[in-house]
Amino acid sequence: MALARLLLIFVLTLNICKGDFEGKLLDETDDTDMEIELAHANRNVPAANSIIPHQRYKCHSCEPPDCSTIHMHHCQNAIQCWKSRTRDQEGNENVQRGCTTEHDQLPLYCNQNQKSKNGNSNNGGPKKRHVNSSGTYNIECCTGDYCNDGDFPELPSVNAVPETEEQDSFAGRVAIAVLLPFGSILAITAGAVFCLRRAHAKRVNATRTKYDAEPYYTNDDVLRATSAGDSTLREYLQHSVTSGSGSGLPLLIQRTLAKQVSLCECIGRGRYGEVWRGIWHGESVAVKIFFSRDEDSWKRETEIYGTVLLRHENILGYVGSDMTSRNSCTQLWLITHYFPQGSLYDFLNRTAITTHQMITICLSIANGLVHLHTEIFGTEGKPAIAHRDLKTKNILIRANGTCVIADFGLAVMHSQTTNKIDIGSTARVGTKRYMAPEVLDESINMECFDALRKADIYAIGLIFWEVCRRTISCGIAEEYKVPYYDYVSSDPSFEEMRKVVCVDNYRPSVQNRWTSDQILAGMSKLMRECWHTNSNVRLPALRIKKTLLKLASSDETLKINPDGDFIV
Repeated sequence: MALARLLLIFVLTLNICKGDFEGKLLDETDDTDMEIELAHANRNVPAANSIIPHQRYKCHSCEPPDCSTIHMHHCQNAIQCWKSRTRDQEGNENVQRGCTTEHDQLPLYCNQNQKSKNGNSNNGGPKKRHVNSSGTYNIECCTGDYCNDGDFPELPSVNAVPETEEQDSFAGRVAIAVLLPFGSILAITAGAVFCLRRAHAKRVNATRTKYDAEPYYTNDDVLRATSAGDSTLREYLQHSVTSGSGSGLPLLIQRTLAKQVSLCECIGRGRYGEVWRGIWHGESVAVKIFFSRDEDSWKRETEIYGTVLLRHENILGYVGSDMTSRNSCTQLWLITHYFPQGSLYDFLNRTAITTHQMITICLSIANGLVHLHTEIFGTEGKPAIAHRDLKTKNILIRANGTCVIADFGLAVMHSQTTNKIDIGSTARVGTKRYMAPEVLDESINMECFDALRKADIYAIGLIFWEVCRRTISCGIAEEYKVPYYDYVSSDPSFEEMRKVVCVDNYRPSVQNRWTSDQILAGMSKLMRECWHTNSNVRLPALRIKKTLLKLASSDETLKINPDGDFIV
C-alpha cells in the first residue's frame, strides 16, 4: 500500500509539472504569435513539440520623405507589418511603413509583450533613441494584410518628451559622484578644524596654567591703578628700586597687570631680555621682559612712557609696567602695543619697497622724532627727549606702512624750566654702529641737550640710507645691508667704529643710479646733511620733516593736510 501511494504521488506531481510547462510554452508562443497544435493521430507522444510556421501577410511599404499613397508600394511574405514616426534632434519628423520578414528581426522593431486594443502588438509608446539622446520615435506593429495603413502614431511635443529611466539613473549617479566626495572633504575639513581649535585652546590653557596657576579676577579700579602715570606706579618709582632679588618693594603692582596677561609666544630676544606676544583682554600686546640686572633700563623706559603728552601716532603705544615673580625669579614687564609686521629691520630684510613706501617710512620716522625732540610748554607740558639708540631694530612698522619709534631705555629728558638734563642711572650704551663721531671720539658734551639731539640726527641719516637701499629704482633694489657693512665686522668694537667713522671719515656709499631718480637724489642730499662730521651742520628734526614733505609733494599719491602733516 505504501508503494502504491508513493507511485500515485509521483504521477500527480509529474502531471502538475507538465501542466506548468505547457502553460508557459503556450504563453510564450502566444506572445510571439506562433500557434502550437497538438497532433495525436497515429502517435502516442503528445504534439507539444510540433510548431506551425508563422502565417505570412502583405504590408504597405514606403520610405521618407515620400510616404504618401501615391509613392507607396507593397512587401510580400511578411511576418509583421509596422508603421512609425520619428523626430531627430533638430526637430524634423519623418514617417515610414514597412514589414518584418525574418524571425530574428522581430525584437528589433516591437516589444512583443505589449498588446494594442485590437490584439496587435505595439511598442508601448514613444521612446528615446539610444543612438541620439535628442531623437524620439514611436512605432506600431500589427499582423494582418495591409494592417499598417491609416494614420501614423503620434509623438509628444518637444518640451513634453519624458526622460527615460536610464537618463534619470545616470543623472542620479553623476550627482552622487560629485556630491559624495565634496561632502566627505567638507566633513573631514570641519572635523580637522574642530580638532585643531580644541587642541589650540588646550595649549593656551596649559600655557596660562604654566605661567600662573592661580586664577585672577580684577575690576576697573585695579586697572586704573596700574595705568601709566597713576599714583600706584608713580609712588613706586619715586622710591628706591630693589636689586632684583625679589625681596624688595613690589607691593600692589606685583600682582596686577602681569596677572591679566597671558604670554603666547616669544617673538624676540636681545641683550636686555625677551619680547613676547601676549593676550590682554582679548587683544594682542607686546610684553618686553627685562632681566633683573637691567632694572634701571626698565625703570627708565617706564618713566619716559609715563611722560605727559608723549602719546603720538609715531611713538610706540604704552599699556603699562609691572613686576612679577616667576619660578622664584623677578621679572620686569613693559607692556606696549603689538605690531605683527615686526621691526623695520625685519621688514627691509624680507621686502623691497617702492618710492611711495620709502617716503611713507622716512616721513613717519621724522614725525616721531620731531615730537620727541620738541618741548611742549604748559601746566602739564612735555619735556624734550633725545632717544640715543635709534636704529632699524628699534623702529616698528604698522600694517599701513607707517612707523613708530620704540625702546626708550637710553632716552634723556630736558626741560627749559629747570634747565637740567635727566640722563637716568642706566649703565647701557647705544649701538656702536649707529654712534655719531662725537660719541665715538668722546668729544660730545653730555651737559648740552642739543648735542644729544644731533647724535639722533646722525643715526636717522643711517636709517634713511638703509631704507633707500631697498627702494626699487630703475627696476633694481639692492640687498639689505647694515651701515658700514663693507668697512667693519658684524659685531664691531668701539675702537673699530671710531677708526672708520672718525679717523678715516668713511660714510655709507650712495648708489650712482639714485641720481636718475628725483626723490632718491633728494634723499641722498638729505642723508649726507644728517651724517655730517660737524654736528653743527646737521639738520634739526623739523627741517628734515619739511624736506621730506617737499619731496613727497612730487608724488601725487601722497596726501598732505593743510598743516603740513603727512596723511596715510
